[in-house]
Amino acid sequence: MSRPELEVLIQIAAEAAALVADVYSKPFEVEYKGPRDPVTIADRRANELIVERLAREFPGVPIVAEESAPESFANFHAAPSVFFVDPVDGTNEFIEHNPEFVVMIGLLEANVATHGVVHAPMLGTAWAGVVGLGAERIEADGTRAPISVTSVRSLDEATIVSSRSHRSERLERALAALGVKAITSMGSAGLKGAAVARGSVDAHVAPHYAGKRWDAAAVDALATAAGGTVTDAWGDPIDYRAATLTNDRGLVASNGRIHAALLERLRQHREEA
Repeated sequence: MSRPELEVLIQIAAEAAALVADVYSKPFEVEYKGPRDPVTIADRRANELIVERLAREFPGVPIVAEESAPESFANFHAAPSVFFVDPVDGTNEFIEHNPEFVVMIGLLEANVATHGVVHAPMLGTAWAGVVGLGAERIEADGTRAPISVTSVRSLDEATIVSSRSHRSERLERALAALGVKAITSMGSAGLKGAAVARGSVDAHVAPHYAGKRWDAAAVDALATAAGGTVTDAWGDPIDYRAATLTNDRGLVASNGRIHAALLERLRQHREEA
């Protein structure tokens, strides 16, 4: 799959984003799938829309979507291509009426995340990319412009972004050990990945837990397409074929130039902890 397929993904994400924005504008109820795991009708409706549209446009390709029943994608590990879908990435922000949430669609081909779309409904902006073909920003009026990662080469000049909603003393210690110029926070893994891809920050660092595979695939493809590098916090590629869907080895998305230094600081911190 390449550029024509990306255009389909961009359109599907836009349709889902419109649905999510409509729910956001009205009163809605919050349910919980588990402790600290909220869900709203926006998550479920957008999930249904995206899955239905992807199944129609790409028959036979498994769709690993957050709000879908696991049995619906039980055999995805053996499929040549797989979609990973987060219908509302940043549900906590959505509930708090903070606009830092996105719709995400990522495509895995073989073992590589190749296509990624991140659409921010309330910001009116989407970011999309294909590895090897580049990445771009898409405004609400259809205007497009290429995006790319920063050229910063040293940690003491770097700005990184990390979680807004999931802070802890353990996270703060790991981030402090990086020795970067500035640390900022933001909701939504997708927005953090887009910030790296468009050059607003130099890296997104999640040293420990980094959500699920649907939180990673679109970010992986988008940041890589924009010239960056994405691995887990140990420096290995994200294993989308693993038995678990949990990103339990963290995630680092960077401009590539500071990637090795970030991983080395994280390694040192783990050894000293």
